Amino acid sequence: MAGNTEPLSPRAKLAVTAGKAAAAVSRAAGRGSGSVIGGRVALKLDPDLLASLARHLDVVLVSATNGKTTTTRLIAEALRASGPVVSNALGANMPAGITSALAGGSDAKFGVIEVDEKYLATVARDVTPKAIALLNLSRDQLDRAAETRMLAERWREGLSGSKALIIANADDPLIVWAASASANVVWVAAGQEWKDDAWSCPSCGGVMQRPGDDWFCAECGFRRPMPSWALSGDHVLDPHGSAWPIKLQLPGRANKANATTSAAVAAAFGVPPQVALERMFSVQAVAGRYDVVTFQERELRLLLAKNPAGWLETFSLIDGPPTPVIMSVNARGADGTDTSWLWDVDYTRLAGHPIFVLGDRKLDLAVRLEVAGLDFQVCETLDEAVGQAPAGRIEVIANYTAFQDLRRRVGN
Repeated sequence: MAGNTEPLSPRAKLAVTAGKAAAAVSRAAGRGSGSVIGGRVALKLDPDLLASLARHLDVVLVSATNGKTTTTRLIAEALRASGPVVSNALGANMPAGITSALAGGSDAKFGVIEVDEKYLATVARDVTPKAIALLNLSRDQLDRAAETRMLAERWREGLSGSKALIIANADDPLIVWAASASANVVWVAAGQEWKDDAWSCPSCGGVMQRPGDDWFCAECGFRRPMPSWALSGDHVLDPHGSAWPIKLQLPGRANKANATTSAAVAAAFGVPPQVALERMFSVQAVAGRYDVVTFQERELRLLLAKNPAGWLETFSLIDGPPTPVIMSVNARGADGTDTSWLWDVDYTRLAGHPIFVLGDRKLDLAVRLEVAGLDFQVCETLDEAVGQAPAGRIEVIANYTAFQDLRRRVGN
């Protein structure tokens, strides 16, 4: 339980030391941060290490298809009002990466942990969280992850016996289905712009009715719960009806929704909404997302979009035409190798923008844009695309590994 300051066992200490050594070797070899390999080595030596490292922490887990890295960062900033925080801020969200992150937080009071959707129930079992934030579920990496309804069912089964407080998005039927078997749930009206994965009832398979912002199944009675927290324009409404202004440096409605959920989580740990939201203003970028960088004497804003729901949210926050847009798509292991999701994205929203396409799967994207009736240019490199783009700040949108490639190229 949190608050237990029992020292690590000799085996756990050895595992932590070995993991840090492996991570250092990986960094020296230029293979990245080393957090994943370090965690793997540590867990190989002590399979119970994650539970040992979390024993003294008040832990909140954050899981979703979109927004979990940003929300994790916002929650971490809010909770720092009450004490030191350890977090996997760079998004290494499987057990190995989480283990590496917690190994560096021996003096922390709180653990704010982003968790890959597939591993949520497993990690929750190991770290005994005080709270779990569930944001959304939509199609993503279908070659490695389960279909969304199956994933919601796994969450429901895995979390049903948890004593954690579940902070869940009332507007996503799949999230509500996953959370509603839990004994203690706080519902948040955070919105759901992407609805194409939740038109059938996760309870009975019937057709979901969606009048306005409400939703329900007429066949079995499964329906949207009454939220106690809500996003209302530029304000967070708390359970007492008070409205607290959201002032973020991060753009878009989706980040206001992330801030609303983060405020609800912070309140569960005793941090008032006003304090939590004021602290969130300090977040300018998250692991490179939303950063504005200078490259070849041009301003580029870097945006991550890795699935249809993410692209939809990104299109809503980019500057309007004639702002140039560069898009880069890969299909490596971390992205999912299936690019059929491109056909679920409404690229007609980019009409009027000068468009430049690159990445490993640039031709897949080019075919999709051709069918959408858009004008675009296929480029081999970022340098070429930037060189051909007309004047003005350039919006650069990429999926996961393409985003990392671009960050390295611009020195971010």
